[in-house]
Amino acid sequence: MNWDKRHLLDIESLTAEEINLILDTAKAFKEVSTRPIKKVPALRGKTVINLFVEPSTRTRTSFELAAIRLSADVINFNAEASSFKKGESLRDTVRNLESLNADIFIIRHSAAGAPHFIARFLKGSVVNAGDGAHEHPTQALLDVFTMLEKKGRIQGLNVTIIGDILYSRVARSNVWALTKLGANVTLCGPSTLVPQEFEKMGCRVVYNVEKAIKDADVVNLLRIQHERQRKTMFPGTGEYSSLFGLNYSRLAMMKPDTIIMHPGPINRGIEITSEIADCERSVILEQVTNGLAVRMAVLFLVSGGKSPKDIL
Repeated sequence: MNWDKRHLLDIESLTAEEINLILDTAKAFKEVSTRPIKKVPALRGKTVINLFVEPSTRTRTSFELAAIRLSADVINFNAEASSFKKGESLRDTVRNLESLNADIFIIRHSAAGAPHFIARFLKGSVVNAGDGAHEHPTQALLDVFTMLEKKGRIQGLNVTIIGDILYSRVARSNVWALTKLGANVTLCGPSTLVPQEFEKMGCRVVYNVEKAIKDADVVNLLRIQHERQRKTMFPGTGEYSSLFGLNYSRLAMMKPDTIIMHPGPINRGIEITSEIADCERSVILEQVTNGLAVRMAVLFLVSGGKSPKDIL
């Protein structure tokens, strides 16, 4: 199939075929990073704007490097030094930037739905780099890409996600992607942060971490979103680590080939101990590597690219 969308706003609206097309395209682009010259001309002459109204280091850098590897011109928009501080609206800011003939806007915003709002009136393409507690589509895509590389399949895979599910855009996007591709998803964490409502998305909800990890092929640990949640929602870091943190005793309960993932940034000693974060079963740094290939694929496809073989 061919990609026929101008934007990437979420995973929920994608079909399994569209998700697989992005993953297949990312596989082709991953090879570019192994070359002596790590650039291809896929977006030559295009302008990409990184509009990060919410702070980010990993995602912004990954998107910036992805655009550079595709030979695009990149502008990083700093909200702290912008007209936002002078009261300009998001709509006016984006329309002014678009008047510079920008082609692709990569948006991160603390308000859920901000990329969808912008996509209504922009002529260019919009890529959601995380909107509030709603979705983070490229993170889910790189997570699934990593699972596929390590396990060879997604269909029938047992994937456990542990942590702050309620406020996590990563969790929502992962659940949509994994269930569409046929994985069995288990969510685990404090009951205040993992409501039973998530079962309506097609996953299992449990509150015992040993039960959650016992048969898992993949364990994906999430950071506690202190900046989004009310203090009454969280038991405290010591209690959380004791009840839900991944340590050596819990690692021993898992299958010997279970892989360990984390979208970062890691709170070492809380959701995972340093030793396990750095052990041979951890694929955390491989997720970062794969994020570059996935974001290259997304920028290529939303800009109208058809087959990467034509430019690789």
